[in-house]
Amino acid sequence: AAAVCAISAIAGLADQKSARTGNVLGIAGVTYGLAATAADMSLAGAAPAAFQQVGLLGGLGAAVGTAVASQVGPTELPQTVAAFHSLVGIAAMAGAAGEYLGNAGDLDVGTLSAIYLAVFIGAITFTGSVVAYTKLSGMMSSKALSLPGRDQLNLGMLGVLAVGMAAFLDPSLGSTVGIDSLTPEALQLSSLSFGAVVSSILGFHLVASIGGPDMPVVVTVLNSYSGWALVAEGFLLGNPLLCQVGALIGFSGAILTWIMCEAMGRSITSVIFGGAGTAAAPTGEAAVMEGEVTIGSVDNMMETLLEANNIMIVPGYGLAVAQAQFAVAEIAKKLRDMGKNVRFGIHPVAGRMPGQLNVLLAEASVPYDMVFEMDEVNDDFENVDVTIVIGASDTVSSAAEDDPNCSIYGMPVLRVWKSKVVFVSKRTIGNTGYAGMENPILYKDNVEVVLGDAHDTCEALRSAL
Repeated sequence: AAAVCAISAIAGLADQKSARTGNVLGIAGVTYGLAATAADMSLAGAAPAAFQQVGLLGGLGAAVGTAVASQVGPTELPQTVAAFHSLVGIAAMAGAAGEYLGNAGDLDVGTLSAIYLAVFIGAITFTGSVVAYTKLSGMMSSKALSLPGRDQLNLGMLGVLAVGMAAFLDPSLGSTVGIDSLTPEALQLSSLSFGAVVSSILGFHLVASIGGPDMPVVVTVLNSYSGWALVAEGFLLGNPLLCQVGALIGFSGAILTWIMCEAMGRSITSVIFGGAGTAAAPTGEAAVMEGEVTIGSVDNMMETLLEANNIMIVPGYGLAVAQAQFAVAEIAKKLRDMGKNVRFGIHPVAGRMPGQLNVLLAEASVPYDMVFEMDEVNDDFENVDVTIVIGASDTVSSAAEDDPNCSIYGMPVLRVWKSKVVFVSKRTIGNTGYAGMENPILYKDNVEVVLGDAHDTCEALRSAL
């Protein structure tokens, strides 16, 4: 029942209309899994002390999780997810270490392989998630770390890990390379410990080598890694349910990573392997901005909207920061009641996490039939009378198509500048997106910039309408 609920949850979460049901099924699946685990412990003859330990630690974890989650707002959700992924990595490493230390000398090759792989995947997930958390929260520069011989360093560490795994599985190999001073048990423990350290360094380097604009994809990669860490744990503990749930997470995270890489025009190999095979960052001069920024007003925006028939609203991360989704939902409803065609255009990586803007709009009860993905509306902007951009920058930047020297060149973007009139809600002119570059569309003749907090601007527009 737990596995069926978990599988059904993934299917439900694939569509906004059934997402709430999918979430309930996911909770049910985890609950059934906990109940099945407790029953399995009872059938195995576990002592009352074991149940007390499980209850104590489970209760403590639930309390901490509730306390942390209750303090997390929509804008902190991406880095919180990354932080939670790091806990999965730690759990995989701790479980593998406990299994080995508790049964050293009595483990077959299959179990030893699962232990080493759990440590390997867990360590990469842990340090990679920590780096993603620090980048998303602004504690670390969003620029990609570019060490000399980056790809060679990664390959070298993978080679060292392969040698370490061979020594862990067959400690007799130590004598063939002149390591006679260590007993087989000591060599195995040293190999596992050294593998954990190298894997941790590899995880740090892989994620640090990826720039801030690609962090949403990195979160999905780490999500996939956490699933494979669970699979390794399942093999270790002989728990089929853990393997099933881990495989669901691993495959769904991998599929989502591929979808997002396609949407962003990024190489999935480059993202997974820390920018492997990519050229150095462009060193040419950035395109010179031509023209002047036209400053608009809420009144002018209102009058233009009243005359328009086809309206597009493009939200970004700034909408989440300003918590303006409820005002925007009211604006869309009022315009729709006037008989106008109102749509929301969502970029696949709008915000800092896949689906972040979809969640915000759903929270504000925006009808699902008004929300469209980039591919569904991008060819229709020439027929749009008015586009309102709220808190989006990189995902609507024309530089992605026109400026080969910019960091997001080649990334598919919403072509809002092709609309007849565009209003961009921004706090300040110099406020840039996550890629740290100014948006050229601000200087186009058909674009007006409405300065101020997005929440205040949207509330003023709602009142005016």
